[in-house]
Amino acid sequence: MLARLPAAVLLAALATAGCNLFGNEAAEAAAARREADGKAIGGACRHAGRAIEDCYLLNRRADKAAIYAGWREMNDYMRENKLEPLVPQLNPETVAQAADGESRKSAARNADKDPDKAAPAEKQADKPRAKDSGSVTHEKPRKSDS
Repeated sequence: MLARLPAAVLLAALATAGCNLFGNEAAEAAAARREADGKAIGGACRHAGRAIEDCYLLNRRADKAAIYAGWREMNDYMRENKLEPLVPQLNPETVAQAADGESRKSAARNADKDPDKAAPAEKQADKPRAKDSGSVTHEKPRKSDS
């Protein structure tokens, strides 16, 4: 009975070695997928005529090196084939909303982890701004006549 135990353990280990029952993705496959996604994002940004910095801003979770590689490959391809970039339909307000939405998502994620740290950010986002908040005037203060 004792002699069969190591053989059974070895057989079970060999049987489950190639099994992807639990959905674990190999590290190499995950890295290759992230790089391919980043290259696709970079290529799409270049084709749309976006600057690389705007592409980074819109896709914060993607790998910057992969985005740049895709952007550069598409740039070379477009130059070789004399292709013009497409005019992007994204206005600055949409970019600002995307950045604001990302910051709110990260604040919500942080609230799940530590509610005390995320509370001031949420309170500040809900608070209406004062009329002169953030504006800079270049006028010199006037002396009163009295």
